[in-house]
Amino acid sequence: MPAIGVGETLTTDNLYASIQTMTSAALSRISRTDAGPAGRAVYASVRDAIISTELEPGRQISENELAAQLGVSRTPVREALARLRDDRLVEIVPQLGTFVSRISVSGVDDAQFLREALECSAVRLAAERCSPADLNGLQALIARQEAARDAGDAAGFFVLDDNLHSTLCELSGRPIAWAIVERANGHLNRVRRLSLAHPRYLAEMVAEHKVVVDAVGRNEPDAAEDALRHHLRMVLSDLPTIRTAHPEYFEDD
Repeated sequence: MPAIGVGETLTTDNLYASIQTMTSAALSRISRTDAGPAGRAVYASVRDAIISTELEPGRQISENELAAQLGVSRTPVREALARLRDDRLVEIVPQLGTFVSRISVSGVDDAQFLREALECSAVRLAAERCSPADLNGLQALIARQEAARDAGDAAGFFVLDDNLHSTLCELSGRPIAWAIVERANGHLNRVRRLSLAHPRYLAEMVAEHKVVVDAVGRNEPDAAEDALRHHLRMVLSDLPTIRTAHPEYFEDD
């Protein structure tokens, strides 16, 4: 479905088509979030839709129609869009509306720089602290990734991929590292999601994760850092191909 340009109107039908795959999960999350503000659930749902390109770069978002689709008032939608603007995932243009940001290559590079700085430091600590029980947990995550790979479950693999990286940060004793990386990863994560369509991508990612986990399990910080740094850089290997296939998704920095 082509992206809607600046100044065009997003109809109810188009909005429904663009977010219908995430709506039931979003409503389920919102209905279970009795203890917290609805804006948090709306933010997570719309962010997921942007990261997965279900809401495509360049698409206009209607506050009213998104609120109706998710069954909430405009207030949590407005709050969520303000947070997404801070994440550089939406642009709010006066007199024109709110649009999904196109992917910024400089934003991808910034996120990659941050990931290397924080995660490579964290994985060294994780390797120093890793116990046999910790290693069993990491290997269980790898086994789940292998199952997702074999089933061709790209969306499930993406979640498990993040689970492994966040677990390594938690094991380091510095979970703040993953919290910062996750918030800054918007542009990079869209490239990662688009990479999932490549036939060899899942198998390569699992193989690289195994190398990282093996080094952590052997309590070898240098090897763990080298393996993770290589892995993080390989994640971007398909960026030129993706940009050629989807030039409309990217902005000129």
